[in-house]
Amino acid sequence: MKLTFLGTGGVQSAPLFGCDCHACERARLEPRRARAATSALIDTGSERILLDAGRHDLHQRFRSGELSRILLTHFHMDHVAGLFSLRWGLGQPIPVWAPPDEKGCDDLFKHPGLLDFRSALTPFVPHSFGALQVTPLPLQHSKLTYGYLFDWQGTRLAWLCDTCGLPPDTADFLHGQPLDQLVVDCNDPPRESVRNHNDVTRALQIIEQLAPRQAWLVHLSHEMDGWLLNNRLPDNVLAATDGQTITVGSSLSVTV
Repeated sequence: MKLTFLGTGGVQSAPLFGCDCHACERARLEPRRARAATSALIDTGSERILLDAGRHDLHQRFRSGELSRILLTHFHMDHVAGLFSLRWGLGQPIPVWAPPDEKGCDDLFKHPGLLDFRSALTPFVPHSFGALQVTPLPLQHSKLTYGYLFDWQGTRLAWLCDTCGLPPDTADFLHGQPLDQLVVDCNDPPRESVRNHNDVTRALQIIEQLAPRQAWLVHLSHEMDGWLLNNRLPDNVLAATDGQTITVGSSLSVTV
């Protein structure tokens, strides 16, 4: 199974409009340093699953029939904005799974177009998409939000974004799941108090608790990128970049 980061930024990722900090100026000069809205593509060979849909170019990036299904973590605009153009395309309906948030986002439920919204998956209960098992995990955010545990032939990857810490039930569930890869929200450099997203201190605490073989930081702000210019992360923790691919179930775990 391969997971490609289509985006790794938060709503204030580099380059941020009007900001001339080092991280933002670097992202303008070197486009590979820029961060799109956090999302990913999961490819198992028989399945191509879009994980969140905040990128505005989805209707241009993918051709009709290329996506097997879409999984959404929640209905904030930076995670669903690309659906507003994609829904008016032509072709077969695309199944969409999301948390049971009755409000959704704007008029997506009223006018779904080719988006086929399905009944929400049950938290902590695995669901099979071909050979891939997917388990929804409740997170702590300002809107009803799920993370996901992906089990590919016994090798596990957890995606925990957007969140501020972990609910006790989710933390307890993951403690019993040996993780090969962990993708975790890390929006900010160290903060005294946080609300909707982890700062790096809390993200590293989650990583220490869950003890994955490899961890990846996503939903990074331009301030977090600035912090990374002058600070080191633990050896098994990396800040993900747009376009990077994780290969699950292989000793060669990363391609660019």
